[in-house]
Amino acid sequence: MRFNYFLTTFLPRKDYGGDRLYREVIEQAVHADALGFDAVSIPEHHLINLLIIPSPLQMATKIATLTRNVDVVISISVLPIRDMRVFAGEVVQADILCDNRLVLGVGRGAFAAELAGLGVPLAETPQRFTESLSVLEALLTRENVSWDGDYYKFDGITVMPRPERPVPIMIATITPDAIYNYAKRGYDIQTTPLNSSFDVLLDQVNAFRKGRSEAPASVRAPKLSLQRVIYLARDDAEAQRIGHSVYDYYKRFDNLFTGPGVLRDGMVEPLPRKQQFEEMMDNLLICTKSRMLENLSKYAEAGIDEVIMSSGFGLPQAEMLDMMERFATEIMPHFKSAKPARLDATVSSAHIG
Repeated sequence: MRFNYFLTTFLPRKDYGGDRLYREVIEQAVHADALGFDAVSIPEHHLINLLIIPSPLQMATKIATLTRNVDVVISISVLPIRDMRVFAGEVVQADILCDNRLVLGVGRGAFAAELAGLGVPLAETPQRFTESLSVLEALLTRENVSWDGDYYKFDGITVMPRPERPVPIMIATITPDAIYNYAKRGYDIQTTPLNSSFDVLLDQVNAFRKGRSEAPASVRAPKLSLQRVIYLARDDAEAQRIGHSVYDYYKRFDNLFTGPGVLRDGMVEPLPRKQQFEEMMDNLLICTKSRMLENLSKYAEAGIDEVIMSSGFGLPQAEMLDMMERFATEIMPHFKSAKPARLDATVSSAHIG
C-alpha cells in the first residue's frame, strides 16, 4: 500500500501570512520525500483560508525542484472554472518541469460559496466537468482538435509543446455511482469518506471494485486512492488534543461543504457541528500505534492501493514534522513489503471497522 502525504494548507489567521504557510507546506513536502512517502498531494482552493493553493501546478513545479522521488499529485484541479485550451498547455509544461512525476487529479469542485465567487454555480459543475474532461483529454492526446459542445466551440487547435508521455489523470469523486462509472472506464479514483464511518468507506470501496471488475480488458486496471485524516499520536491524551484541533477545523469545513458558506473577508466562520466529537474520533485515524496498524491493515485487506494522509490542521510545524517521521518509521514499514490482499467478493463490514 502506498502512502501519500496531503498538504492541507490551512491558514488559521490572516497574520499567519501566506509566506509562512507556503514555506511550511514546502518543508513538509521535502520532509515527506526524505522519509520515503510515495507521493505528496496538493489541493486547490480560492478565496478562502482552507486548503488554499490557488495554483497547484505552480506549487507542483516548486516541490518537484526540491524533491527526488515522490509523485507530485494535484488533488484536485477544478476543471469547471478553467478554459481547457489554456489549462492543457499548463499541464504539459508542469509535467515537463516536474520531470514527469506529475499526477493530475481532476474534479468538479465541492464548495458552493467558493464556486459562486468564481462565477460558476455548483449546479452546473457536473455538466461542465464532463465536457471539460473530454476536451482536456482530446487536447492532451490529439493534434488539430475541433470541438462543438455546450461549453466549448472551436476549430482545429494543437496544444504545444506536445506531452512527452501520457499524463496520468485521476478522477476525484465521493459518490459511489460516480466511482463505479469512472472505474469502469479505467480511471484511477481518488475518494474520501471525509469524517464519516467505515460503512461509508465500504460503499466507496465496493463501488470501485465493481467498476474495476467490469472495466474492459483493453484498459489498464485502475487504482484506488483513499484520503483520510490520519495522525499518529504518542498516547491517548495527545490523540484527544489533536482531535479537538481537527474538530475545530471541521466546523469550518462543514460550513463550506454542506452550507451555509459563511465567510468573513475570506476567512471561513466556524459553525456548530451536528457530528459529536466522539463519533468523529471513532471514524478518523487519530490514534496511537496499535490502533493505527489495526485499521490500516483493514484498509490494505480491502484492496486500497494508496492512503492519502491528511494531517495538517493548524498545528505547529515542528509537531507536524515530528509526527510525519514517527509515522514513516513506525507505521509505513509494516505495509511496504507486503502486498495487500485482493478480495474477490464484496467487502463486508465484518472485515473493516
